[in-house]
Amino acid sequence: MTTVKNIYDYINSIAPFKQQEEWDNAGFLTGDFRKEVKKAVLCLDVTKEVAAYAADMDADLILSHHPVIFSGLKKIEKGSAVYTCIEKDIAVISAHTNFDLAECGINYNLAKRIQLNNIRQISGSFLTVGELDCEMSMDDFAQFVSDTLHVSGLRYTDTDKPIKTIAVGGGACEEYTDIAFENADCFVTGDMKYHQMLNWAEQGCAVISAGHYETEHDSFIMLMDKLKDIFTDVEFMSAQQKNPVLAV
Repeated sequence: MTTVKNIYDYINSIAPFKQQEEWDNAGFLTGDFRKEVKKAVLCLDVTKEVAAYAADMDADLILSHHPVIFSGLKKIEKGSAVYTCIEKDIAVISAHTNFDLAECGINYNLAKRIQLNNIRQISGSFLTVGELDCEMSMDDFAQFVSDTLHVSGLRYTDTDKPIKTIAVGGGACEEYTDIAFENADCFVTGDMKYHQMLNWAEQGCAVISAGHYETEHDSFIMLMDKLKDIFTDVEFMSAQQKNPVLAV
């Protein structure tokens, strides 16, 4: 029998919760540690729709990247994600910055998704770095990232420099851009503000802002393969979540 705690302990073994950032709220957030898990749903965000889906699937556990409770709650309204999870006795474990930092976490998976080789972590940051099989132009590489990650409205800086070594930081990692360029020709991240991209464009640096959801969703869902191999008595499923922030 697999319990919520068994799955928590496994995640803790590959992405220790104690390594999360001070401002984060990753960990076991709702439910009963001792509850048996027969069905578990993986998602990026525990939205109302995801909680309802988990309830419809009779799931015992939701595994999310972004915490369902991020800061102090002042009220819990009927129909909210937290309310539904409590009402339906659905436990929630969120693996956020601890999974960002893990060797097998978000950024390793993102690097694999864009087909990098020799993947390694950059010490002192959230970033991972790897190499393409062969050099590409910035235009070609940006198009490849857009197609591979299924991005609508990808943004990138214009440069004639050939692209070979790539640093990746899914989600919001723009504060590590200096470190990225100490280790790579190009930085692929999720969110970067316009003025930050303008600054790097002025310096001829290659930056791709591919979207928070696009860089993290499938990179988190890849955790499912490891879970299926270990907890063979549990049915793991994706919430089939779509990006709620649309672009054309």
